[in-house]
Amino acid sequence: MGKEIERKYLVKSDEFKKLAKGTSYRQGYLSTVKERTVRVRTIDDKGYLTIKGITIGASRVEYEYEIPAKEADDMLSNLCEKPLIEKNRYKIPFAGLTWEVDEFFGDNDGLIVAEVELKSEDQKIEKPAWIGKEVTTDPRYFNSNLTKNPFKNWK
Repeated sequence: MGKEIERKYLVKSDEFKKLAKGTSYRQGYLSTVKERTVRVRTIDDKGYLTIKGITIGASRVEYEYEIPAKEADDMLSNLCEKPLIEKNRYKIPFAGLTWEVDEFFGDNDGLIVAEVELKSEDQKIEKPAWIGKEVTTDPRYFNSNLTKNPFKNWK
């Protein structure tokens, strides 16, 4: 069983774009119930199926499997809840960790969120200057919830 421990933050400037090239992600959800999410994703020419358990604090169980890209595309088009999540991801090394910055498009255009994976929930981290408010425990920022309530609908 895999375990994911991550913290999530808003991004307050576009300085991160000078530090890495973005990679195109397209993802959708087959299940978005609170207890588990099942996600289909394409990253460039690869497909993935990911199952995640309920988030407790900053942790949850996670299983991820590579699947044929054509099957992932078919699931995204025909089975996944809409709207799909479209984003560019930037992977930026900083102070011994890799920050993943997601710049969203489509129905979530204008939202930019950074995540950092940790070894423990109480791990001390140094934040880059472009990192803003922590939103780890705010469910509005979970990708699975951005399908149900896209950023364009927030007031």
